[in-house]
Amino acid sequence: MRYPILFFLFMISLFNCQNKTDETPAPIVPIVKIDTSKQISILALGDSYTKGESVPTYQNYPNQLVDSLRAQQYKVKGIRIIAQTGWRTDQLINAIQNQNYDIADSTFSLVALLIGVNNQYQNDKIEIYQTEFEQLLNIALARAGGRREHVVVISIPDYAYTPFGGGTSAISQGIDAFNLVNQNITNQYGVAYVNVTDISRKGIQQPNLVAADGLHPSAKQYTEWVKRLLPTVKTALK
Repeated sequence: MRYPILFFLFMISLFNCQNKTDETPAPIVPIVKIDTSKQISILALGDSYTKGESVPTYQNYPNQLVDSLRAQQYKVKGIRIIAQTGWRTDQLINAIQNQNYDIADSTFSLVALLIGVNNQYQNDKIEIYQTEFEQLLNIALARAGGRREHVVVISIPDYAYTPFGGGTSAISQGIDAFNLVNQNITNQYGVAYVNVTDISRKGIQQPNLVAADGLHPSAKQYTEWVKRLLPTVKTALK
């Protein structure tokens, strides 16, 4: 009886070994370390949504972004904001080329671009916006040292969802059309695109997302933008 028992035990051991061999090893997930010790510089390009019309400067989205990064131990040495209420794409281009906003020799760790609401509001031809937005994206890329992963484009908010906009569907349709243009161009260049339009569309249901002027985002809405932006920005800075 000893030999059959030994043979049986041998076959069980062999079967177990084969099962272990056939197991698929667990994938190794790389740990991405972010160097927070580097000195970071940020350039924000845009219009009233970047300037932060009707909120204190320190509560606009670029400055809230800086505060959030610093809270996570990033060393932000400075931020440059080139933005004014009412600017269209052509006016932003002219401002960048003006010596008062000279950044031609500067390279930034991160460049953010948000522009187009005034093109839509003033009924500019969408073809003109397409050409000028692409020009601005190229400017942003140049100021990021040609590193597309260090550029982020932000979608145009929808001011229809404010007391000023009054829920007008035509405004929302126009914003969607302009956002489709800027998103398509951004994707073609392989640049990160962050959508905040859906956040702005909560403005009627949540009045505290709208500033006191009844048109622009409140500091609270900008905080929601920054929460949406942070993962993309941190990836850019890794």
